[in-house]
Amino acid sequence: MPQASKNKTASSRDIGMDLGTANTLVYARGHGIVLNEPSVVAVRAGTTTALAVGTEAKETIGRTPGSITAIRPLKGGVICDYEAAEEMIRHFVRKAVPGRRTRTRMVICVPSGVTPVERRAIVQASTRAGARSVHLIEEPMAAAIGAGLPVEEARGSMVVDIGGGTSEVAVISLGGIVTSQSLRVGGDRLDAAITDHVRKEYSLLIGERTAEDVKVAVGSAWPVPGRPELESATFTVRGRERVGGMPQSLVLTAADVRAALDEPVEAIIAAVRTTLEECPPELSGDVMEHGIVLTGGGALLPGLDLRIASATGIPVFVADAPLDCVALGSGKCVEDLDTLGRLLAPAKA
Repeated sequence: MPQASKNKTASSRDIGMDLGTANTLVYARGHGIVLNEPSVVAVRAGTTTALAVGTEAKETIGRTPGSITAIRPLKGGVICDYEAAEEMIRHFVRKAVPGRRTRTRMVICVPSGVTPVERRAIVQASTRAGARSVHLIEEPMAAAIGAGLPVEEARGSMVVDIGGGTSEVAVISLGGIVTSQSLRVGGDRLDAAITDHVRKEYSLLIGERTAEDVKVAVGSAWPVPGRPELESATFTVRGRERVGGMPQSLVLTAADVRAALDEPVEAIIAAVRTTLEECPPELSGDVMEHGIVLTGGGALLPGLDLRIASATGIPVFVADAPLDCVALGSGKCVEDLDTLGRLLAPAKA
C-alpha cells in the first residue's frame, strides 16, 4: 500500500482528495499519495488573491503583518471560506497533476454529518477549481477502506477516524454505513483545550502552533504501559502573560496536558458508546470479536486506544499509517471506480 512521503507530481487525470481541516492529501491514480500539505491559504487583507498555499502559508500563521491574513478555508471538516477553498483546491490539483489539459475526475472525502448545502459547496469549489466530475465518499467509509477493513462483507467493522476538525465513528457492513456519529471534535479541539487550560490555570496566553507542539511532545489520553518516559516528560512553553502582557515561560508536565485533553477525549468516547448502543446486535458481536480500528491523526495520541478499550470493553487497534487511511481509501476508489462505484454517488453542483 503506497505511503505518503514528500510531495511529488503525477500525470494521472483521476485523483482522490482527503480535504481535511488541518491537512489535505491527494492520491493520484497509479501513483499513490503525491501531495500532503496543510490546508492553509495566505491572502492579502481585503482581497481574495492567494499569496501562498499549503506548507508555505502555514509558516505565516501567527507571524503575518496586518496586511496579510492566514486562512484555514475549512472548519469542522466543511468549507467556511468558499473563495479561499476554491483557490486552495486549484493549487493542490495543479501541484499534484501538472500540465494536464483534460479536466480531472475527483473523489473527495467528506464528513458523514455534512449537510446538503455543505456538500454542494465542496462540489462547486472543486468544479470551479477544474474538476470534470466529482464523487463524494464519507470519511469513515474511506478510512475503513484505507485501513483494509472488509467493508463489502456481511460483517460489522467499526472505525473511529479522528481528523483535524471532526471525529467520525461508524459501523460498516455490506458496503454501507449502518450507524454513525459525526462530531466537531478533532485535533484542533485538542489544541484549543491545551490553550484554554494554560490560560485558565496559569494565566498564560499561547498560540495554536505552540499548543500543537505541546500535544505532540507530551500529550496522552491514558498512561501507556512500557513507556514511562511519557509520564516524566515535560515541555517548556513560551507565551504572554494574560494580565501584564509580558513574555513568560512555563513548564508543562504530561499530567497537566492529560488533564487539559480530558474533555475532548471524553466527547470522542461518548460518540463511540452512542454508536455501539445504536448498532444492531449481530454487528455488535462482530465488533466485539474483531475490535475497533482508529485512524486519523488523533489515533496517534498515546493511550487513546487504551482509554477507549477501557471505556467500552472492546479491543482497540491503531491502523497502519493512520494519517493516510482516508486518502488511501479515496485512492482505492479512484483505482477501481467500477468495483467500488456503489460506495460513491456522483455529486451535483
